[in-house]
Amino acid sequence: KANAIYNTLKMSILGLKKKQPKTFKVKVITMDAEMEFSCEVKWKGKDLFDLVCRTVGLRETWFFGLRYTVKDTYAWLKPEKRVSGHEVPKDSPITFHFLAKFFPEKVEEELVQEITQHLFFLQVKKQILDEEIFCSPEASVLLASYAVQAKYGDYDPNFHKPGFLAQDELLPKRVLMQYQMTADMWEEKITAWYAEHRGIARDEAEMEYLKIAQDLEMYGVSYFAITQNKRDTDLLLGVDAQGLHIYSPSSKLNPNRSFPWSDIRNISYSEKEFTIKPLDKKKDVFKFYSSQLRVNKLILQLCIGNHDLFMRRRKVDSIEVQQMKAQAKEEKARKKMERQILAREKQMREEAERAKEEMERRLFQLQDEARLANEALLRSEETADLLAEKAQIAEEEAKLLAHKAAEAEQERQRLEVTAMKTKEEKRLMEQKMREAEQLAVKLVEQSERRLKEADHLKQDLTEAKDAERRAKQKLLEITKTTYPVRTGTTNRKITVSQSSSRLDFKDSDMKRLSMEIERERLEYMEKSKNLQDQLKELKSEIESLKLEEQQQQAGLYSLRSEARGYVQEPVYIPHSNVCIIASPDYLLHFLILILSLRMLLVLLRND
Repeated sequence: KANAIYNTLKMSILGLKKKQPKTFKVKVITMDAEMEFSCEVKWKGKDLFDLVCRTVGLRETWFFGLRYTVKDTYAWLKPEKRVSGHEVPKDSPITFHFLAKFFPEKVEEELVQEITQHLFFLQVKKQILDEEIFCSPEASVLLASYAVQAKYGDYDPNFHKPGFLAQDELLPKRVLMQYQMTADMWEEKITAWYAEHRGIARDEAEMEYLKIAQDLEMYGVSYFAITQNKRDTDLLLGVDAQGLHIYSPSSKLNPNRSFPWSDIRNISYSEKEFTIKPLDKKKDVFKFYSSQLRVNKLILQLCIGNHDLFMRRRKVDSIEVQQMKAQAKEEKARKKMERQILAREKQMREEAERAKEEMERRLFQLQDEARLANEALLRSEETADLLAEKAQIAEEEAKLLAHKAAEAEQERQRLEVTAMKTKEEKRLMEQKMREAEQLAVKLVEQSERRLKEADHLKQDLTEAKDAERRAKQKLLEITKTTYPVRTGTTNRKITVSQSSSRLDFKDSDMKRLSMEIERERLEYMEKSKNLQDQLKELKSEIESLKLEEQQQQAGLYSLRSEARGYVQEPVYIPHSNVCIIASPDYLLHFLILILSLRMLLVLLRND
């Protein structure tokens, strides 16, 4: 029994082993992910491709394919051929790249699903950055701004600080090396465009990127090296959604010749020779040669796929495509509504946050105001105490000020009385000053009169001396003998020449001459006496005037000093014993008078 059970289990285990298929590992690399699958040996390329599309969620499968590397070129996994039957590397796992094999003519019309747009966006972006598609610097910056919008969303200066793009590869190296600009300068230019895309969703930004990229000359073109004839004239063959193009090796932008799909009747190859037959039979058949048979197979495969899509675009969409477009339209409308709702919610949230911030700010402001009010209350209480003390001090000061005011009133009354006395004294002083001025004027007039009299006296003295001199001269002429002549206490001798003694004189003439001399002498003596008397009288008057002036000036000075409250310094007259105490105004007049008198005395002494 036990042996029977053992044999039954053994047979069941062997049956299970026989039913399990053989598998191998496959790694599929998409533009944004890596996936591993267990692929059965009997699977065809279509089975693996459908598995990848289901995993990714892709329904627009006709644009994509699984590409693998064969020696120095690449090939696409054929749908009807086993995966293991391809010339794939024997590594484990076998690596395939899930890429776009064919490109649409108009991305906005043909790409329906968002995942399709995203995969195309990633692939075209990589081709531009790897310089497989030529792009001008201006277009590169614009495309980079849409790429940043698709990755980071709307620009926020508070979040997107300078340097946030430092780790992102956004521009081709050729563009970076073409201009002498730093990474910060490129980032500033990209950010300026990026800020303009506010409000654009990720799928819209990727679609805008593809719409710009599809106008580039090298977009969607697969290039192959060919020769036109056996002389090995090197050329390039380009295959894209529009047709076939022949380029020179030095330029991939402008084709030398093009064959649109609508003008091609047949395409075939025989080993390395490839033939393009135009629809117009009058045109020549174009032949070229490739380096390998595998390349011709690849070219033919791409030509067939692009031509099928070319014809498909010009027909009515299939039911599947119509359903996809309807679903995509509904999805876009739903997303648009969701974005609008989200935008409104975001706006409401921002408004609520702003309101919250405003309320918080207002709360902080009210707290500050309350704190300031409390501090002000405390300060007011302290101020009230201080004011009470100040009020008490002010009351005491008021009493003191009232007492001082009474004293000040008494002092004011006293000063008024004193001022009245001072005014009376001032009036008397001014009167005395006027009298002194009048006296000074009189003295000046008297000094001038005396000066004139002194001049007359001096003139009379001069005339008397002249008369005496004439008389002496006349006497010398008359007599030659010497006669003693006595005048007062002075004895004078008159000497006459001895030769004149012979002259005869009459007695009458001598008497007359003696009388004249005597008369002149008497007159001279009388005039001298009168002059001496006048001088003495003038001196006495001057002395009396001096004394009177000194007394008046001293009294005037004392009055003025009392009025002004200061003492005048005494003034000494040079070369005299006179000391005058007077104001400078009257002192000047008095000095002029004294100097005039001194001059008169000097003149008299000289005479």
